[in-house]
Amino acid sequence: MSVARRALVLAASAALLAACSPSPAPPASNGAGAPAATSITELDYYADEQGSAAWQKILDTCATQTGIKIQRQTVPTAQMLPKVLQGASSKTLPDLLFTDNPTLQQVAATGALTPLDGYGITTDGYYPSIVKAGTYQGKVYGVAPGVNGLALIYNKDLLTAAGVEPPKTWDELKAAAAKLTKDGKYGLAFSAIPSEEGTWQFLPFFWSNGAELSQLDSAQSVKALQFVTDLVNSGSASKSVVTWNQNDVADQFVGGNAAMMVNGSWNLARLDEQKSLHYGVVPIPVPQTGAKPVVALGGEVGTVPVTSGPTQQAAGKVLSCILSEPTMLEWSKAHAYIPSKTATAAKFGTEQPAMQAFVDEVGSARSRTAELGEKYPKVSQALADALQAALTGKQPADQALKAAQQASGS
Repeated sequence: MSVARRALVLAASAALLAACSPSPAPPASNGAGAPAATSITELDYYADEQGSAAWQKILDTCATQTGIKIQRQTVPTAQMLPKVLQGASSKTLPDLLFTDNPTLQQVAATGALTPLDGYGITTDGYYPSIVKAGTYQGKVYGVAPGVNGLALIYNKDLLTAAGVEPPKTWDELKAAAAKLTKDGKYGLAFSAIPSEEGTWQFLPFFWSNGAELSQLDSAQSVKALQFVTDLVNSGSASKSVVTWNQNDVADQFVGGNAAMMVNGSWNLARLDEQKSLHYGVVPIPVPQTGAKPVVALGGEVGTVPVTSGPTQQAAGKVLSCILSEPTMLEWSKAHAYIPSKTATAAKFGTEQPAMQAFVDEVGSARSRTAELGEKYPKVSQALADALQAALTGKQPADQALKAAQQASGS
C-alpha cells in the first residue's frame, strides 16, 4: 500500500474531473452475436518488485483458469489517477483496471466504468465498508480482493525492558511513549506529511474520537489533533514526523530509533527480514477503554471500464476469478492484505497471527469517500494542512482546524 503523494495527485486531477460530466455508466453488453474476447488489457500500480511479482502470479493464475490472455501494464502510483482520468476522457481505458479505492468515485463520476452486477459479481459476504468504497450513486463499480490498514507496531524487547505493556488507550499510549523515550530513542513514530498520507495516518485518531470529515473543527476533531500534537511537543515523538513518510517511519523503527510506530501491514515482510527485531502488533489505541478503533480502508478495487461487450465480459470473468476465495487468500498472503470477505478474513487471521490486529480493525474501518464522495480530496488536503500547522506550532489545534474547515468548503 502506498499513499505517498496521493493527495497531490488527487488535487491535480480535480480540474480535469470538473470538466467531466457525470453520467450513468452504460450497462455491460452481453456480447450476443459477437465472438468472445480471448485477451484483455489490465492496468495497475503494483510497481515495487515484491508486489509486482505477487500480482503477476495472481493474473497468471486467472489467465489459466479463464483461458483469457492478460496484457498487463503497470505505472507508478503518482501517475495512476492522471492516466486513468485522461483515459476516461479519451475512451482509452484498459479492459480491467485496479485503482486506489478513494479514487473510485472520481473515475465512476466520469461515466467510464460499468456496474459489476452485469458480470454476475455480487458483494455477498463482503465487509460493508469495503462495498461502500466501491459504490457510486447506489451502484457497485469496484470490489477489492483485499484491503489494508494501520495498526500500532511495537518493539517487544524495548517494551519489556521498560516494563511497558502494549497500549490500548490514548492515556496508555501517552504514558508508554513517554517512558520509552530515552537514550536518543523516541517512544513513537508516525507520518504527518502534508498530503493524503498524513491524513491517512491521522484519521484513526480523528474518527476514533467521533470526529467527522464534514465538520473538521468539531470539539472531537480538536481533541484528536491536540492529542497527537502533545505527543510531539512533549518529545515522545520526533518533530520530524512532519517530513517522514511511512517508509521513513519504518526506517526509524527498524533502526531502533523508535520503540513504537503507526504503520501498515505491508511493512511486516520487511520487519521479518530483521532477525534481531522482535515485534508485536496491536490495534491503534482508542480514546476510551472498550472503544473500537476506526481506521481508514486502504487497498485497490478492481473495475471494468466501458470498452466493448466482449472485452467487458472477458474482463468481468477475470475479475470474478481474482475475487474468488482461493485467489483472495493467495493475494492477501503474498501482499500482507486482509481478505475482503468476513469469513475468509477470519480464517486468514487465524492462520496469520501477525495480521490478526489488522483483521480485527476491518470491521469498524471506514471508506474515506463514503461520507463526502468526490469532495474527499479537498477535505483531506485541508486536514493534512491543519496537522502540519499544529505540529509545527504555526497555529493552535483549534485555529488550524477552523482554517481547515473554511478551506475545505464542506
